[in-house]
Amino acid sequence: MRKWLWLLLVIGGVLAIDQITKRVVIENVALGQTVRLIPALSPFFQITRSQNTGAAFGVLPQGGDVFLVIAIVVVAAMVYFYPRIPAEARLTQFATGLICGGALGNALDRLQYGHVVDFIHYQIPGLISNVSNLADHALVLGVIILFVDSWRQ
Repeated sequence: MRKWLWLLLVIGGVLAIDQITKRVVIENVALGQTVRLIPALSPFFQITRSQNTGAAFGVLPQGGDVFLVIAIVVVAAMVYFYPRIPAEARLTQFATGLICGGALGNALDRLQYGHVVDFIHYQIPGLISNVSNLADHALVLGVIILFVDSWRQ
């Protein structure tokens, strides 16, 4: 029972933080507008509101409905296999919650808005420029933790 509460707490935490930050951005930043929160970091980090119909970090922009289905299937599979995670594998449990919370956060956006709300704008001038959100970061962090923890074992 404690293991399931831990999963629900992590998923709920990711969902709450993700949806609250997106709501704040929607209410305060116009689509396409850039806000420089920390001027010294503005060449590398800023808030830019955008819409993403693709996968995490803007990959495959035409696959919106497919990614909604994939997110639901991934979450269902992870919840189905969750009981098989040993009680002492806390990092794996945490990573599972991050992945599920991130996938559900973006799925909620697709259902509410028809796209994912992105706003975290990282860039290395002349190399990359990427706009994402906290759900994307939870997904990526969850996958990294899952990979490192399974490799470590």
